[in-house]
Amino acid sequence: AGVFVGTLGGLIGLGGAEFRLPILITIFALFPHRAVRFNLLVSLITLAFAFATRLNVYSGAGITANIDVLTSMIAGGMIAAWIGAGMLSRIPPERLMSIIAALLLVVAALLFAEAGLSTETPFELPRDPLVLSIAGVFAGLVVGAISSLLGVAGGEFIIPILIFLFGLDIQTAGTLSLLISLPIVAIGVAKHRLNKHYRSRDVLRHLVLPMSLGSIAGAILGGYLSAYAASGLLKVFLAAILAASAVKLWHKGHG
Repeated sequence: AGVFVGTLGGLIGLGGAEFRLPILITIFALFPHRAVRFNLLVSLITLAFAFATRLNVYSGAGITANIDVLTSMIAGGMIAAWIGAGMLSRIPPERLMSIIAALLLVVAALLFAEAGLSTETPFELPRDPLVLSIAGVFAGLVVGAISSLLGVAGGEFIIPILIFLFGLDIQTAGTLSLLISLPIVAIGVAKHRLNKHYRSRDVLRHLVLPMSLGSIAGAILGGYLSAYAASGLLKVFLAAILAASAVKLWHKGHG
């Protein structure tokens, strides 16, 4: 399952956590709250590997030029992820399933839209440090909340925000997305660990570890295969899969 999800994510430049969550709930029959927490943990392991790999091939020029956006989004995201992880247990299972289904539909819509859009920025904020910082905090709060509710890195939201709101190119946006996602996911995992939600050694040993290794291997495979894939058509296909998964999860939560 990890290889499958990692390959799907690698093909379109995402971590694949949005595809992993429905699998954890429907195939591995995890309680939705537990699925979100363990999805976040697998996301952290996969992110750490992706970040280490990216450091070897990317210069830091894009990071220093966008330090205001980077730090403000991380700050907002970490606050929301910490609060969201703590509040997750208070959400009733049927309501959480509805939230998950709705957010997966949003991701599907983003993939549909991205398949037909160029990276030209129809709107870009003024390059004023104060404006960028305030907007970055609010954007980070949104991403952190989504991360805590789905257990995802949030790249499918961060990259469009960086491109269409802050005017970054796709390569810089991809790298900053990893830099923003890593501390946001890490703080969510830390909060869940503090609340003793990762006590099951059996799940960690027999599900999280092999799925993480499979996700890393799949991401590498997907990255190589992406050179031969029609990315626009693939995004439409995967968006349809996500939309179908969202409908299935909604019915499962209300069945």
